[in-house]
Amino acid sequence: MTAIIGAIIIGAIVGVIARLLLPGKQQITWVWTIAIGIVAALIGTALAQVMGVATTPGIDWIELFMQILLAVVGVALFSGIRGRSRGRSRV
Repeated sequence: MTAIIGAIIIGAIVGVIARLLLPGKQQITWVWTIAIGIVAALIGTALAQVMGVATTPGIDWIELFMQILLAVVGVALFSGIRGRSRGRSRV
């Protein structure tokens, strides 16, 4: 249970950092930002473990960088998709 709560908290932080790093206004809600951050954190952790870089004691900076990078890409893609779908005129 503690690991799940920790993943949610780290994911939320990663999502918020990713959104702050992107220029301009993103066309998604904070809930989606946090959800994308959680998914990015989980995928980033899995990738770091597979690559063998998540073995340092303390903060794994490479793993954290991977998580944030994935979250930036996820927020940008999702924001672009949402922005395009809202920008269409309905006839």
